Amino acid sequence: MKVKRIAVIGAGVSGLGAIKSCLEEGLEPTCFEKGSDIGGLWKYEETSESGRPGIYKSLTCNTSKEMTAFSDYPCPDHYPNYLHNSKMMEYLRMYARHFGLMKHIQFRTKVCSVRKCLDFSSSGQWDVVVEADGVQKTYIFDAIMVCSGHYSEKHFPLQDFAGISKFRGRCLHSWEYKHPCNFVGKRVVVIGIGNSGVDVAGEISRVAEQVFLSTRRGAWILKRVWDHGEPMDATLFTRYNRAVGKLCPTLLLNRKMEKKLNMMFNHANYGLLPEHRIFDDRTVLSDDLPSLIITGKVMIKPNVKEFTSTSAIFEDGTEEKVDVVIFATGYTLSFPFLNDDPAILDSEYSMFKFVFPPGLDKPTLAFIGILQPMGAIIPTSEIQSRWAVRVFTGLKKLPSEKEMMADINRRKQKMAMDTMKRLQDTRRVKFIDYMDEIASELGVKPNLLSLLLWDTKLAKEIFWGPCTPYQYRLQGPGKWAGARAAILTQRDRILKPLRTRAPKHSQASLFHLSWMKSICVVMFFFISMLGIMHIASR
Repeated sequence: MKVKRIAVIGAGVSGLGAIKSCLEEGLEPTCFEKGSDIGGLWKYEETSESGRPGIYKSLTCNTSKEMTAFSDYPCPDHYPNYLHNSKMMEYLRMYARHFGLMKHIQFRTKVCSVRKCLDFSSSGQWDVVVEADGVQKTYIFDAIMVCSGHYSEKHFPLQDFAGISKFRGRCLHSWEYKHPCNFVGKRVVVIGIGNSGVDVAGEISRVAEQVFLSTRRGAWILKRVWDHGEPMDATLFTRYNRAVGKLCPTLLLNRKMEKKLNMMFNHANYGLLPEHRIFDDRTVLSDDLPSLIITGKVMIKPNVKEFTSTSAIFEDGTEEKVDVVIFATGYTLSFPFLNDDPAILDSEYSMFKFVFPPGLDKPTLAFIGILQPMGAIIPTSEIQSRWAVRVFTGLKKLPSEKEMMADINRRKQKMAMDTMKRLQDTRRVKFIDYMDEIASELGVKPNLLSLLLWDTKLAKEIFWGPCTPYQYRLQGPGKWAGARAAILTQRDRILKPLRTRAPKHSQASLFHLSWMKSICVVMFFFISMLGIMHIASR
């Protein structure tokens, strides 16, 4: 039987997982990457190139290494829990070398168009036109995996701000920001309180005269370091917490988490309190923002009403002189190679489980990583790829178009009730719920009841411990022999980079505590024996 040829568009984290998934199922992948290297978003470039992701030099991952890793390739145990972009690139290179992915990638190759072949209704094949070194070439592929991400086309809403054309200072998008050296002594307003906006405002504030962080909606602020110094996501994203979340009313969950965050710092006092409840919308991760606000380096302001030639006027009537405006206003989805074909995708980018367009005669087009998980993107995009290639090979079947549309509409209705109805929010998913959803389609969701009977130690760690990606390699297609060991040693890998010094006093304290416990046990036993002897003598 002829081996199916798969086109993978993009060699970022989603593209690498897609190539690996194709190889696992005996498919022949060809990856087209317009840049000169792998990594996508994580590849730092001093100058941002149009149509490619742009990151700042200090960018550090918001999700911890154990939650972020590919499901059959844990991060090295000595790596820090939250990876700087340079460390992430090292990890991606190791992954690509280990599984032999590089030979399947064509660099500096732009995908110009992806169109159905004339016999698509019977063959499911696609015409793909690519360009390299100014020369175009046409291929025919049996299936397409779109892994181009959603951080390339910046959303730059200058038209929404009155007077911006009169402003004589500098305007830029956070996509263009690289490092703070160009902002020394400047007065800067950052518009937008997402993760990028907060990071950029915080970094610039260390050299600027003053930074104003403008937000229309406010935000709940989380920190990377959680209770007992554990990584935040590894602590919160557990099956135990998810079970509690399903049983406990959302009102109580919101109240409990908001109380915890307000004990760290009162969001209302710091000008950050949002109108939405914490589990109703996205949160922001920042270790530094409260300290920067309390020291005056960052000043929280409401939305900008208008600009003058030298200042910003905010909706509370205050006016501040500013030299630079940075728009941290996010990104828009864009697939120019599809030529906005409504037969493939509608204006809302409706996809079955965020992967398959429902209206195609043949399910040979999959979008990988085009979602906003409340957690790490690598595991979610990887499990999408594992499912997609099983569909391409015919080993898994999709429901009918009617059933897929019903599922899409149910999800949209739920999102409309839960969020503020922004387009990016319709792609927002809860990490464990979504991973389990796709895992069920694929047949790799861990069976806790069976594990409880046959491997109690593993079952306890899966339920109480962090829901790491290795759980989805224990059984079914793509089963990995090292999955059990990876799960049972994940806490060691979390602790190793932290325990770079063992204080003598802490060891002494533990030794002292151990002796105290032993003495208490002996005393309790001795007193109990005296009591028994006294009763017997009577």
